[in-house]
Amino acid sequence: MDGRQMGAHPQQPGAPVAAPPTYRADQAFAPGGGLQWSTISGRHAPHRLFTAVLWAVPVGALGAYAVWLNGGAVAAVMWIAAVLLATAVTWVVAELDRRSFGYVERAEDLVVTHGVLVKRLIVVPYGRMQFVDVTAGLLERWMGIATVRLHTAAAATDAAIPGLPALEAAHLRDRLAQKGEARSMGL
Repeated sequence: MDGRQMGAHPQQPGAPVAAPPTYRADQAFAPGGGLQWSTISGRHAPHRLFTAVLWAVPVGALGAYAVWLNGGAVAAVMWIAAVLLATAVTWVVAELDRRSFGYVERAEDLVVTHGVLVKRLIVVPYGRMQFVDVTAGLLERWMGIATVRLHTAAAATDAAIPGLPALEAAHLRDRLAQKGEARSMGL
């Protein structure tokens, strides 16, 4: 069947061709204003992997022992294989998560985006920020990264930017605190 048989009109030579729709879901997550996303450190994914391994070793060992007592050596090997597979999946998801994080400082607000399976975009107006929190656990400090958290009166607009190099986290904290103070003075 060709287009004429289905009731479609044939395209006239020289007539403009209808462009396919340009809207893509990713456009909803663009920073706007020609700005580019700032990314987080490449150390974020290894941090997540090391954390997973630190959990996987005791869970794998204790679980394998419990499974071995109740099901034998084959069940214990299967348990260890499952833990190793879960750790490998964690590595892949951690790298995808690292690539999905982005933030941009605009004139009136900070925009943060992230998400592997479900993409999320958070816009935090500087005037609504109550405080900026920088945290780093033992492993993060050893790796030279930190997490910057922005807290607002509405918990739904709180945002976190993990895996920032420590110096960048300190500079971002200071800039955000300064912008937040300047905007709250006008309220």
